[in-house]
Amino acid sequence: MAQPYEEPCSEGLIDAEPPQDACAAMSRGKRALVLTACVLASAMAFIDGSALTVALPALRADFGADLSSVQWVINGYVLALASLTLIGGALADVHGRVRMLTIGCLAFGAASAACALAPSPGWLIGFRFLQGVAAAIVAPSSLALIGAIYPRAERNAAVGVWAAASALTTAGGPVLGGWLTDRFGWEAVFWINPPIAVAAVALLILLAPPDRRQKRGFDLAGAAILAASLGALAYGLSQIGSSETGHTVAAAQASEFFRTTITVPVVAGIAGIAAYAWWETRAGEPMTPPRLAGNRPFVGLNLATLLIYSGLAIMFFLMPFELIDRRGLDASQSGFVFLPFTLGVGLLSRLFGGIADRIGARSMLVAGPIGAAIAYCWMAAGQGWQLSTGILAPMSLLGFSFAVLVTPLTATVLSSVDDNDEGLASGINNAASRIAQLAGVALASGLASLLSGYMVGLGVAAAATVAGALVMALTVEPLPKEED
Repeated sequence: MAQPYEEPCSEGLIDAEPPQDACAAMSRGKRALVLTACVLASAMAFIDGSALTVALPALRADFGADLSSVQWVINGYVLALASLTLIGGALADVHGRVRMLTIGCLAFGAASAACALAPSPGWLIGFRFLQGVAAAIVAPSSLALIGAIYPRAERNAAVGVWAAASALTTAGGPVLGGWLTDRFGWEAVFWINPPIAVAAVALLILLAPPDRRQKRGFDLAGAAILAASLGALAYGLSQIGSSETGHTVAAAQASEFFRTTITVPVVAGIAGIAAYAWWETRAGEPMTPPRLAGNRPFVGLNLATLLIYSGLAIMFFLMPFELIDRRGLDASQSGFVFLPFTLGVGLLSRLFGGIADRIGARSMLVAGPIGAAIAYCWMAAGQGWQLSTGILAPMSLLGFSFAVLVTPLTATVLSSVDDNDEGLASGINNAASRIAQLAGVALASGLASLLSGYMVGLGVAAAATVAGALVMALTVEPLPKEED
């Protein structure tokens, strides 16, 4: 699922792409329409993710599913997206950005229709995974195409249009998803994607310039190892709290099984990640070149991204159940509760990016996560309070805090590597945020079944976010200030 917030490092994919000679002669009108196609393609993932968030309780009730199954409706998508985003970018280079973006859009639309028709949780999870595969092609292809058709002098303006559209679609996603769920059922959340996919593909076929391909390989074996490892970790984390038993004769056996279902997949996942790291040192075309492992600021920034976005994923998974199941809100009302966060990030991120240019990014990279941790603690403490003081007020603080964080994080990740590695750095940081979402949602689904799971989950989110702030403080130099 695409989270309802701006990705931490999307712009690097664009900045690292030199415009193709064949695209230099494009008229402004054609560029604008191709940009529209790229925005529509990205919007599918943004809308689908944020709209689905408020549909989860209805989906769970319709299927009679438990929290573990519901979290795989999200994680099936994120698993594919996290593990295949980098390979999606490589496919765009090898086979052409326009071609792969077209294929990705059609695949995403078809998978969305299959999700809407799902007769069982297993069917839905399977096609959510295929949605993630398609999104892993769409995301890097659309960003790379924007960079290819716009000369550097005009690229920032194009990025601004894309970012603003992303913020608006993510902000409107929960509201739209809530209304669709209340009026037509959760299936309607998926039916909005096929028309968007068709419109994007039509614009690409009619107006996009010819592809210019590169001879470049990609690491299929590494992607398979990483996907299997993340899947094992997510399954292990999802078992936390899922086997609560009373004081019965079978309690000891259940407890032993519970420990096994956590330990075995978690150990297998960690071993798989170690195997992936070993493989990347020997692969001819590694997804994550080993030289980046020696870059201390870059490693620290991505570790902080994992921690901070894991905390955010926990909150976004737990909140709809708090709003609908405990507070009695309907799906539409729950969607509006998320607006203070999404609008705060969408409207204020660029403002704080300009401030970071003047004062340096380090203080903002620390202050943003600390503010977010305070917001999580506020939400946990305010579970019994009124909606305005217990959720809306801390949600506003959370949006403000992430606005402080997102743009400085983007600039700092890119400035931590050489110019030639900016696109790669952007892809890795995006993958880190997706992996964080995968782990956060899996952990949240387990914690939610514990006594006081909402409060415990938000406490874990706050602790992870503070840890991310500490990593930022230890790895990011106070100076020099960020440059454009």
